[in-house]
Amino acid sequence: MKRPNILIVMVDQLNGTLFPDGPADWLHAPHLKRLAARSARYTTAYTASPLCAPGRAAFMTGQLPSRTGVYDNAAEFRSDIPTYAHHLRLAGYQTCLSGKMHFVGPDQLHGFETRLTTDIYPADFGWTPDYRNPGARIDWWYHNMGSVTGAGVAEITNQMEYDDDVAHQTCQKLYDLARGADDRPWCVTASFTHPHDPYVARRRFWDIYEDCDHLMPEIAALPYAQQDKHSKRLFDANDWRSYTISDDHIRRARRAYFANISYLDEKIGQILQVLDDTGQQAIVVFLSDHGDMLGERGLWFKMSFYEGSARVPMMIAAPDLPAGRIDTPVSTIDLLPTLAGLAGVPLDAVMPWTDGTDIAPLALGVPRDAPVAMEYAAEGSDAPLVALRYGEWKYIRCAHDPDQLYNLAADPHETRNLASDPAHRGTLNALRAKSVARWDLDSFDADVRASQARRLVVYEALRRGGYYPWDHQPLQKASERYMRNHMDLNRLEDAQRFPRGG
Repeated sequence: MKRPNILIVMVDQLNGTLFPDGPADWLHAPHLKRLAARSARYTTAYTASPLCAPGRAAFMTGQLPSRTGVYDNAAEFRSDIPTYAHHLRLAGYQTCLSGKMHFVGPDQLHGFETRLTTDIYPADFGWTPDYRNPGARIDWWYHNMGSVTGAGVAEITNQMEYDDDVAHQTCQKLYDLARGADDRPWCVTASFTHPHDPYVARRRFWDIYEDCDHLMPEIAALPYAQQDKHSKRLFDANDWRSYTISDDHIRRARRAYFANISYLDEKIGQILQVLDDTGQQAIVVFLSDHGDMLGERGLWFKMSFYEGSARVPMMIAAPDLPAGRIDTPVSTIDLLPTLAGLAGVPLDAVMPWTDGTDIAPLALGVPRDAPVAMEYAAEGSDAPLVALRYGEWKYIRCAHDPDQLYNLAADPHETRNLASDPAHRGTLNALRAKSVARWDLDSFDADVRASQARRLVVYEALRRGGYYPWDHQPLQKASERYMRNHMDLNRLEDAQRFPRGG
């Protein structure tokens, strides 16, 4: 029996709290809502790390950053770590990536047989943080609040140009697959950069949210002095003192963000329409790499374990999975073993080193009691932070910070840190013990610092003299496209037509 085709649609920085059970009712996302109606909807899904490169490497490998070594947005993704693309390709799949995956290092494929676009972000070590200089800002690549004060409308931007191409290339690939020149099962990953800031949207999507009731955060900005220690570091990393953020700035930034969800929905609808039009069947996975705080508590972007940053949408539409809502906490690292299970691909060789578990049984009513683990060791931190989501609890630990403990059932906005509450001492001690058993923070910190120091030396050295960047250059064989004189025109026109005849 032929293995199932797989379409993975990944977006960037999409806040999972906006997907309580598929897209929120007030979001204009008709295509995603139709997908949700036929999907297993994992409503409490978390990124493995709330930053692009670490989160994506973890998703692709089923391993946390402390295993992959992809700690930040400039950490090399080693070629010897198998990804879902490797596992599927080994099982006979053709694997293809269209769009962003933020690979850093010389390997820009990581198991993908073809890659249709370059990446939107650099592949070198230039964005390396430096724990030896805590609090130092690197202005030319750190986030700042200009993304908020500059929010608004445009008909074309760097990111729109990129995602327009991602959607186009994905649709063209699906048309090519429909023509049947290759009878292998396929896995196509379409990975967009929206709704990641800057918060700029096309007018026709912007206009949808003119009277939106959700343009202000539910939790107003807290004074800097009242923020927890990590949030203070994020405020400083985002250069908050150089900007005055008004309510109008907040409304415009959130409006553009919501508009870009609708923009993405249209792009995803185009891709799904090609599947329908060509009669191709595929498992469809939808997820984000991490979320965006969107001004809640005064925080923006990601890099935090708060729900807006760490929680992501995750939906799987597959013949063997009943559609419905699953509230059990899960992680993006669970997708590799889940896809392998749905495709009948064994992972025996790597299971001892895989952090994720197959979550398909949850859709069939099988319970799971394992905590969800998260890590963060990038800009805005000066030592690794780790977190566990266990049942209704979230526990956060860092060597430089007081513990944090939140009951998400009673306090979904995480406004009350219960770590110092004697009434919850037993829960704190139990979760701390689980965390200590999983992570040696001193060793983790030493590994991160060694990686940073190595990369800072290599980056500076490679910038001197001849410069040969690692950025992916998509290959197009012009001599094999359309009509050329080594081709039989009659056979070509028939082969490139779908459906044939009639």
